[in-house]
Amino acid sequence: MLNVSERVKSLKGSPIRRLTPFANAAKKRGVQVYHLNIGQPDIPTPASFMEGVRNAKVDVLSYSPAMGIAETIDAMVGYYAELDISLSHDEVIVTIGGSEAFCFALQATCNPGDEVLIPEPFYPNYVGHSTMNGNRVVPIPTRIEDGFHLPPMKEIERLITPRTRAILFSNPSNPTGVGYTYNEIEGLAKLALKHDLFIISDEPYRELMYEGEAISIMSFPEVAQNAILVDSISKRLSACGARIGCLATRNKDVLAAVNKLCQIRLSPPTFEQLGLVAFLKSKDHKRDIGVIVDKFHKRRDAMFDALQTIPGVVCRKPEGAFYIFVKFPQIDDSEAFAKFLLTDFQTDGETVMVAPGADFYATPGRGTNEVRVAYVLEEPKLVRAVEVLKAGLAAYVEEKAGVAAAR
Repeated sequence: MLNVSERVKSLKGSPIRRLTPFANAAKKRGVQVYHLNIGQPDIPTPASFMEGVRNAKVDVLSYSPAMGIAETIDAMVGYYAELDISLSHDEVIVTIGGSEAFCFALQATCNPGDEVLIPEPFYPNYVGHSTMNGNRVVPIPTRIEDGFHLPPMKEIERLITPRTRAILFSNPSNPTGVGYTYNEIEGLAKLALKHDLFIISDEPYRELMYEGEAISIMSFPEVAQNAILVDSISKRLSACGARIGCLATRNKDVLAAVNKLCQIRLSPPTFEQLGLVAFLKSKDHKRDIGVIVDKFHKRRDAMFDALQTIPGVVCRKPEGAFYIFVKFPQIDDSEAFAKFLLTDFQTDGETVMVAPGADFYATPGRGTNEVRVAYVLEEPKLVRAVEVLKAGLAAYVEEKAGVAAAR
């Protein structure tokens, strides 16, 4: 009998996309679905980026260099210099989105059987790529009541074993929006130094901070050989389909290893790299990013305020990104609730799609009464989506009570 691999069998699939067939079925029934499940902004991609793609002088669409087009790398180095992150040309590698960047980081640093510490809840693809790389994810527990900030470093240190190879995190975080403080990042850096660990920092939401500033792992020179920065233009440029990211490190052995991986996958996209070059050369690129940040800031405040009208809701205002993790004590199965909203509920022809919370955790039983919502719609739509969510929660609780009474 032919069977697929056990590694693939163990994958759960994306909680962000798994319920899409139910959303599509709802739309076929004529129901309008507010998509709060996925981090896909509706903000137009900056014109200079799109013009760079359209005006690219390409006669033969050949392979781009495995490490990225030299002009693209130079533009990225210049971008980081504006953020006071000093990198040389040979310390930056262009990747196919941020996902390939942290996949390469894991493949270059971890052997099968090694452990990776990740604060939970976390981006589910971290587990997916770790699983495919043969690594075990060890969760660093955080609490919604603390705004998902890190626990004391001594508690994290207790999780380190002889098999621990790396610490991986996003800052600000997907899915919680927490922006780690300087002391938190410094604490992780000290642990990495003390225990000889790699520290992989995923920073695609760097500019999307509304309180304070995002602290990059590259700001700590003492961990120059431990630190790996992974990044993406998807969020700050509202260009999720461009699939351009990068991996940056000062560790020459890691760079050499990732170079081999780049050669295996051949090359990153050409037109999108040229679009990025045009954007970063534009005199308005900082302003364009600022416009996007300002819109998300207003959307965060609008959605957070709207969520406070839901009875029993537990959430903290996130410092960054464009997600809010929400606890509803009334439910005990967030996936069943999310599915109910799409299959058994609508109000005035509308419903809402959220991401179930449990699959953002590695610890069994956690997240069953939590969901992630993304504030990627215009403010009036967000407020209306929360009104629909509020009505859907009440209907779900009522139906559960009816089923219990019937027993």
